[in-house]
Amino acid sequence: MVPDGAMREPTFLILTALAAERLHGYGVMLTVESLSGGRVRLRPGTVYGALDRLEADGLVAPDGEALEQGRVRRYYRLTADGKRALAAETERMAANVRCARERLAGPGPREQGWVL
Repeated sequence: MVPDGAMREPTFLILTALAAERLHGYGVMLTVESLSGGRVRLRPGTVYGALDRLEADGLVAPDGEALEQGRVRRYYRLTADGKRALAAETERMAANVRCARERLAGPGPREQGWVL
């Protein structure tokens, strides 16, 4: 995470993907692409590097392996710390959205005659 608490979008989407179910790296890539409406497409090196970093940060954890189509797939799950971090980021983003909506919906301080 960034020191001020704001997450980069790929990190947010990876944690969001893992919030619903455990996934292997390729499953994370497909889910992130789907969640973002195709805007965010993670490459294998990016997703596995991010998963390693998130694991080191304690936000995700390995959750078993399975042999699928002749390949060993390592699964990941969101940890309790990962859920807290995702919830905090979701609230931070929601507060920003509320603020922007309020500003778009009504007159600002200058329009109300306030001197700034």
